[in-house]
Amino acid sequence: MPQTVLLAEDDRAIRHALERALTLEGYEVTAVADGVEALAQAHKTPPDVLVLDVMMPGIDGLQVCRVLRAEGDRTPILMLTALVETADRIAGLDAGADDYVVKPFDVEEVFARLRALLRRTSPVPAGGGNGGAGVEAGGRDAQLPDRQVEAAGIRMDLQARRAWRGKRELELTRTEFELLELLVRNAGIVLDHSTIYDRIWGYDFGPGSKNLAVYVGYLRRKLDEPGAPQLIHTVRGVGYVLRED
Repeated sequence: MPQTVLLAEDDRAIRHALERALTLEGYEVTAVADGVEALAQAHKTPPDVLVLDVMMPGIDGLQVCRVLRAEGDRTPILMLTALVETADRIAGLDAGADDYVVKPFDVEEVFARLRALLRRTSPVPAGGGNGGAGVEAGGRDAQLPDRQVEAAGIRMDLQARRAWRGKRELELTRTEFELLELLVRNAGIVLDHSTIYDRIWGYDFGPGSKNLAVYVGYLRRKLDEPGAPQLIHTVRGVGYVLRED
């Protein structure tokens, strides 16, 4: 069965072009022109993934995202945005989006991000995973649904997809949870940018991308506590590491 995409984009030319491209890529696409239609369609026939334009008349993409998340809908969401400021990207993550693409975009980048989102939400087959040691996020250990991981005062319940720092529960988006899991599993190990991109997104967006920095910054805001040590550290020119100093 083809995977289903609900596309909401008010620009007719972009909507039609992206609908054609996704269809040729093998997806079953439902394309709508605004947020009201997007919500109605998502409630009627839940898709495998949503692609939402941020700026739409009436109910915009951020509002659609907030409504679905408030209803408990965890369908992966990719945002399309012409807004490039960090604050705008954070607003999308705060609304519950899993990833974003900045306009104008290369359609191959959209495909890559959709593949990564769908790969992370697909069941891990028996005997699957990378079978390796060290760096992993949902590989071999994902077959142990009751497994908990813990490091540096962070505890994660992988089955319930819940996480705590000490006694405080963290409200995390899907991508934030995957990123924190990767760091916790490899606490004390410096993970380079390429490794993190590959494990979390399945695609290295290159040295000019700020995608990872935005997610790390937002995750830090959720982890940090007054008077407590910072847990995620930047190793300049290399990547990030989780540790208590």
